[in-house]
Amino acid sequence: MDGGQVFVSGRRAKPATTLLAGDVVDFSGLVDALRDPLVPDLPLPEVPILYDDAELCVIDKPAGLAAHPPEDPRVVAHTVASWARTRFGELPSPPDVDRPGIVHRLDRDTTGVMVVAKTEVAMADLRMQWKERLVEKEYRCIVFGEPRFQSDWIEKAIATDPRHPDRMTTVEEGGRESSTFYEVIERFGAFAYVRCLPKTGRTHQIRVHMTAIGHSLVGDRVYRSQKRQHDALPPGAPPMPRQALHARALAFTHPSTQERLRLEAPLPADMAALLAWLRAGGAGRAR
Repeated sequence: MDGGQVFVSGRRAKPATTLLAGDVVDFSGLVDALRDPLVPDLPLPEVPILYDDAELCVIDKPAGLAAHPPEDPRVVAHTVASWARTRFGELPSPPDVDRPGIVHRLDRDTTGVMVVAKTEVAMADLRMQWKERLVEKEYRCIVFGEPRFQSDWIEKAIATDPRHPDRMTTVEEGGRESSTFYEVIERFGAFAYVRCLPKTGRTHQIRVHMTAIGHSLVGDRVYRSQKRQHDALPPGAPPMPRQALHARALAFTHPSTQERLRLEAPLPADMAALLAWLRAGGAGRAR
């Protein structure tokens, strides 16, 4: 009872706690701590499959689905890891972590192409490809404002934000080398539709890099440039309750066949609706 999950009459129990007549013992915290995060007692989410064979599966991850369970055991929710284990049975995990099938990750509210490994050989080979930067990644995002250049490289090191340990930031010294190529697909005056090709794979890289050049992603509640921290969608715009970021495509080499695979995921409905509104002149009418 020294883990802080058991309470006696509203007080946290200690190893030497003596029960008295009338005391009420609450074990609910202990139950939460013992719950297997990879077997949540919830309906299995619908996850579109783009490719599937004996070695690996490629999915179109929906928004709101995290890659793997959070550290807090009280949070009960399905993840890509729990979905994959439920769907395919026991799966290999990366070294030293219990994340069945997880080769790489996407942010919880980022949609798009994600790979799940089914065998130890596939897990090792795919992780090597990610580490050696042999994987081609393409993202699409909708940002506030119009970038000055039609295309450019963002070469800014990324590190943990000392003021917000759960966030990342660009730094002049230290940090990890980070590189993103971007290209403007369409311009809408107050907004732009952008294609991003990250060379590295740092946490929140595209969100941090686009914010660093003054063009925060629409819907992002965490990363906002000082210039656009108060920007919001105009009245009448379709809602965007998450960052407008989509992993459009992945290209990698199949671990067994050595065939080069390229998988694409269609733009999700929320981003497609916002683009249609922008293309129809919605941003101009709202000004």
